[in-house]
Amino acid sequence: MPPSSVKYLFYIPSNLKNNFVSIFSLLLSFGILVGCSSDKKETANSETVNETPAVVAPINLTYELIRTFPHDTTAFTEGLLLHEGQLYESTGSPEEMPRTRSVLGPVDMKTGKIVEKVKLDRTKYFGEGMVILKDKIYQLTYTTKVGFVYDAKTYRKLQEFTFPNKEGWGLTTDGTHLIMSDGTSQLTYLDPTTFKIVKTLNVRYNYDPLVNLNELEYVNGALYANIYTTNSIVRIDAASGQATGILDLTSLINEVKKINPNALEMNGIAYDQKGGTFYITGKLWPSIFEIKIKP
Repeated sequence: MPPSSVKYLFYIPSNLKNNFVSIFSLLLSFGILVGCSSDKKETANSETVNETPAVVAPINLTYELIRTFPHDTTAFTEGLLLHEGQLYESTGSPEEMPRTRSVLGPVDMKTGKIVEKVKLDRTKYFGEGMVILKDKIYQLTYTTKVGFVYDAKTYRKLQEFTFPNKEGWGLTTDGTHLIMSDGTSQLTYLDPTTFKIVKTLNVRYNYDPLVNLNELEYVNGALYANIYTTNSIVRIDAASGQATGILDLTSLINEVKKINPNALEMNGIAYDQKGGTFYITGKLWPSIFEIKIKP
């Protein structure tokens, strides 16, 4: 989603906004960053899970920095994933940033550049999250309620699909379903063939709905999500929807800003199943970080 779509959940004076993300975890502990009751949605012919979830107190996660790779500072990152040892990225293209493009493809780890395999018409579509499932690439768009399916080997477009959510943000898979975020506290599970809603998952931090869920990664029964406009990644139990951990990556943001002061929010989580590490980046970031998350 473009910078103009940022909506703070409470007023923050301009001289304090730079400090907002560093106190995100503290705000969460007081239940400030929450969605209102109207955030719940009723979806016909689908299952809404965890209406009365058990509360699990989230823990503070830590990390170890493994390696740093370059990243294209014109890439407005919306999706990141690792598939068969190759990192892939999808990007958006805000109107006010003419150098950005809505593209997807593999990332050259030596240069950080995306090897462009798909490019959307920026006058029609704003590229969002992507995922690979069973030799197909699925890609969301922002406000057009349209998604695309490509052959994962040839990148040939196979079909278009629609989704009922007002917006498309992040996309991942549990190996069976497509799991998408839309900026609310609700994650939507889609059938990858019919694109019908299978179920929805309400995400909470303690008792409160956790909004602004963005780029996603599914790892061994847990969902990791960027929280839009913050430096934090939240770990979510995929069965209950409860947040079980919070990772503050302000230290990485500080490093990024030293190199490119124009870098924007963190948005990109990819998991390496073989190495047990995560690749992290963000919009217009000069770096991709490989980290190991510790409980």
